[in-house]
Amino acid sequence: MKPKYQTAFWILTILLLLLTVIASAVLYRSGTRYGFLYSLPSFLLAGVTGLTLLDSHRNRVRYIAKLNRECTEAELATFQQLDMGLCVLDEEGILLHYNDYFNEHILDAEDMFGKKLSSFLPLNTEAEFQEIHWQDCFYQVRSVPYEGEEKRLTAFLWSDITELEQTRQEYHNSRPCVMLIMVDNYEDLIQNAKESTRLEISAAVEKLLEQFISQTNGILKRLKNDKFIAVLEEEHIQQLIAEKFSILDEARNIRADEKNCLTFSIGVGHGAATMQESEAWAVQCLDMALGRGGDQAAVKTDSGFRFFGGVSKGVEKKSRAKTRIIAGAIQDLILNSANVYLMGHRFGDLDSIGSACGLAGAIRLMNIPVNVVVDPEKNLSKQLIAIVEEEMGKELFLTPQQAIDTITEDTLLIIVDTHNKDILESLELYQAAKKVVVIDHHRKNVNYVENAVVFHHEPYASSACEMVTELIQYFKLNEEVSACCADCLLSGIMLDTKNFVMRTGVRTFEAAAYLKKIGADTVKVKGLFSGSIEAYKSRAEIVGSAEVVGCHAIAIAPEGTPEIRLVAPQAADELLSISHVDAAFVIYAVNGSVSISARSLGAVNVQVIMEQLGGGGHQTMAATQMPDTTPEQAREQLLEVLAGTGEEENN
Repeated sequence: MKPKYQTAFWILTILLLLLTVIASAVLYRSGTRYGFLYSLPSFLLAGVTGLTLLDSHRNRVRYIAKLNRECTEAELATFQQLDMGLCVLDEEGILLHYNDYFNEHILDAEDMFGKKLSSFLPLNTEAEFQEIHWQDCFYQVRSVPYEGEEKRLTAFLWSDITELEQTRQEYHNSRPCVMLIMVDNYEDLIQNAKESTRLEISAAVEKLLEQFISQTNGILKRLKNDKFIAVLEEEHIQQLIAEKFSILDEARNIRADEKNCLTFSIGVGHGAATMQESEAWAVQCLDMALGRGGDQAAVKTDSGFRFFGGVSKGVEKKSRAKTRIIAGAIQDLILNSANVYLMGHRFGDLDSIGSACGLAGAIRLMNIPVNVVVDPEKNLSKQLIAIVEEEMGKELFLTPQQAIDTITEDTLLIIVDTHNKDILESLELYQAAKKVVVIDHHRKNVNYVENAVVFHHEPYASSACEMVTELIQYFKLNEEVSACCADCLLSGIMLDTKNFVMRTGVRTFEAAAYLKKIGADTVKVKGLFSGSIEAYKSRAEIVGSAEVVGCHAIAIAPEGTPEIRLVAPQAADELLSISHVDAAFVIYAVNGSVSISARSLGAVNVQVIMEQLGGGGHQTMAATQMPDTTPEQAREQLLEVLAGTGEEENN
């Protein structure tokens, strides 16, 4: 009986009882002796009706309970037959219930009831949604919590998305990527070669690239004589990365003669949203590869760049056409500025301060106010600064704070011997400058000065002083720079070439010859490299404590060593004179952090090693600073990197 009808019956029954009572009372008052007997049928009818309704209510409750039980059993049967996994865990992650699909496909029909699920499945019980790779299948797992009377339960629904994941992976692997390939020294190789040799080199390059592209389903087109563009799928780019771009090694087998081999620089733009963006990334990566000396591949990643190769030294460009054009552009900027500030890197050495002082002498001849910004205490060239102050005046030098206080919108800031924002003499001064010029020879770093009006970067040059010397020769000046400026420039060249032994090219000697011609005094310059007897003893102590690990010499400088920033690189240079030592590393603590000075003769690329420890530099000269560590911890980290580098070289 429906609830609304039951209510109506109850109301009629109550009314019948009331009418029966009233009728009995009236009959009794009227004198009818047995009047109440007429009310008995009504009472009996009301009683029967009430009992019937009560029984109907109990039957309804029984029916609902039975129906709930049948529905629950139906739900359980449905869950057991679901085409997805279902499991229920308690608060401790204990498996309380699971369906047939979960048992067969995920548990491999093993009985795991009452066990902790996370002990054998990579399941995060706190995540609402997650994707799990299990037994060659991909599952999307959703959690549904339920607060029970006794404890909190959580149901997990496992949806098989293997087919979707495979489709997604196929889509990712088929994404097109742009790759730019440049022959670093093509023009120099064919410049003086016979016509037959030119054709052989060109044919060898094309054959190598055609063999490379034939292993993929990509396309390759020549843009210029020395530049190619390729479009490959992501799958093949990942294969190149796994092989560490072995095409770089194959390219070095192409030779114009016994001395000169061919090298590639490669820029890869993968992971971009569009082809246009991929091409822009490839251009940026190629620029990074060329800026680091060539003979390497650069790949853009989410965290920056990855580099492969770079085992050969930078290829020297014999043409000075670029230098002449840049010299004219820089001189125009100088003449259109109210004043010029010259700044190098922190703890400036002879190359940093020497190139700044030499360029300052040329700018003075243009009648433009110029200053060199340097910390008077934290530098490695106090002797040079003292000589320049005596010859050119103390007003030439400014502290970083003085420069920050006096810089204007018409001030031109020229940064020499570095392009890395992290090691500038004053980052605040750089940020305050509106016009910036960079002159540097270090291999390009990821954190470079990106807003320079002129970015003169030649990684094959021996030093910043060599680059400044070449620029000065193309400046339109009424007279030559002073002999003091020539001494400054020659000192930087001698420092970075280790007295014309390392990283010297034809243009290095041409620059030195020009400086000698305008009055550079080699004996005076040599005096700038002299040190105290204490520094000599400290250097000998560091060399004596070194140990040789493989082809690497490693030394830890004693704490409190005087002039350690100057002594450490000198000690590293001396360690290279040991037989069978290809690279030397001197570890020292200063100002609460640990630094490593690295040197090599070219067989080992110490720049790559130092980059893995947060530093950088050249192939033969590099360094890093490691805060919050000890010299012993730095040594262990260095050994780990050397071990990994050795494995890569073996591969």
